[in-house]
Amino acid sequence: MTDDTPATGLTELHARRFLTTDAARAEKVARWHAKGRRTARENIADLVDPGSFVEYGRFITAAQERRRDLAELVVETPADGIIGGTATVAGKPCAVLSYDYLVMAGTQGMRGHRKSDRLIEIIARMRLPTVFFTEGGGGRPGDTDIPLVSALDVGSFALWAELEGVVPRIAVVSGRCFAGNAVLAGCADLRIATPDANLGMAGPAMIAGGGLGTFSPEEIGPADEQAANGVIDVLVADEAEAVEAVRGILAGLEPAREQGEADDQGILRTLLPHNDREVFDVRPVVEALADLDSVTWLREGFAPELVTAFTRIDGIAVGVLANQSTHLAGALTSDASVKAADFLALCGRWGLPVVSLVDTPGFMVGPEAERGGLVRHASRMVVAGAQLSTPLVGVVLRRGYGLGAQAMLGGSTHRPLLTVAWPDAHLGPMGLEGAVRLSMAAELATMPEAEREERVIALTEEYRKQASALNAARMLEIDDVVDPAETRAVIAATLRRAVT
Repeated sequence: MTDDTPATGLTELHARRFLTTDAARAEKVARWHAKGRRTARENIADLVDPGSFVEYGRFITAAQERRRDLAELVVETPADGIIGGTATVAGKPCAVLSYDYLVMAGTQGMRGHRKSDRLIEIIARMRLPTVFFTEGGGGRPGDTDIPLVSALDVGSFALWAELEGVVPRIAVVSGRCFAGNAVLAGCADLRIATPDANLGMAGPAMIAGGGLGTFSPEEIGPADEQAANGVIDVLVADEAEAVEAVRGILAGLEPAREQGEADDQGILRTLLPHNDREVFDVRPVVEALADLDSVTWLREGFAPELVTAFTRIDGIAVGVLANQSTHLAGALTSDASVKAADFLALCGRWGLPVVSLVDTPGFMVGPEAERGGLVRHASRMVVAGAQLSTPLVGVVLRRGYGLGAQAMLGGSTHRPLLTVAWPDAHLGPMGLEGAVRLSMAAELATMPEAEREERVIALTEEYRKQASALNAARMLEIDDVVDPAETRAVIAATLRRAVT
């Protein structure tokens, strides 16, 4: 070959490509590893199938040529601090983006925004589930090459938000995630974070600049607080576990499998206490109904009186909603209502059927509960259930009382495709004793205290028989009463006939 231009061009290509890799910045990577962290490229490589990543915009640099040498920018600002492209995970197409904290603290540059805009548009056109590692310090003020006044016309945030309901979006946060980076995380459908994560609408510099005080990054939106208030959906030990959680969630979006393995269903007959006033942990019930090792718990630290999870039941991917009596007796609070409404909406967007396990005395009531906006939040839960676009199956485990039970069932026991109860369950317009005290208030008021309480006990026991699951089924208020050991099979049979 006499013309060496192609060879020279190829040499330059490989040299420039090398400068975008971790190998070209070994010292920075070593310092990062010393902190127990993985690089952006390492996280992507761990997530996607080997050799499947098709990268976009790897050669762009920060828009700072007016103040820095181009050679320096090529070396120090690879990909303008954001890596992205398409790939497969377990053979399924997806997109993945990651801010690179080793490039100017993962800040958002103007060329980086152009890349994210381009990728988000591609994601919408290709309908790709997307994973976004969002660690970074927010907008970068130092870009000089692109004329700017406010930069408020950046499209990334609106484009990313428009993907709600179009494709599943999972954000992963480790380390500091402030301002624009935090908004991208917040707009995702789910947020997975590590204990060292900090999420905030502003970082230390912006807070100080606003005259609001001086804070360290670690003081702003730490992971434990953001898990307790519902910002973080899944809290994991480290980045490797975060990637594993992403894989599990993406696997849960796959079509129904022919079948799944589970524990002996006879165990379900033993998991509830004989005394219906005694609390019990509902999570073993969920795990017994689910395929082995398929449960991902969501928002465990937020509104623990309600459990939400993704799982599979006989190979069918589902969302599970369950009252947790170990917290506030399973009453639905404002936070629990928000948690339920968000979860139902998410299941609708992701096309997941919902299984609702009911054991609630109803909505939390009283002046303190109302101060938290209970009417607004409770009603939002009812609306979310009524508007659920995917199949719903309801199982009354023990107590199905009042509007709270209706909200757990999409607004009515007839709203689910199938509503069943376990044999010892009771259903009523409110708690049994409360119903007695309300309906018999005039008569009870005339009795001495001791006689009154005896009368309440006797009437409550009488009402208990009337409110039994079998009696509700006799009136067709529910569809059936089942042996707990039959529950998984009944759920799976119904969903297989409903899910195409």
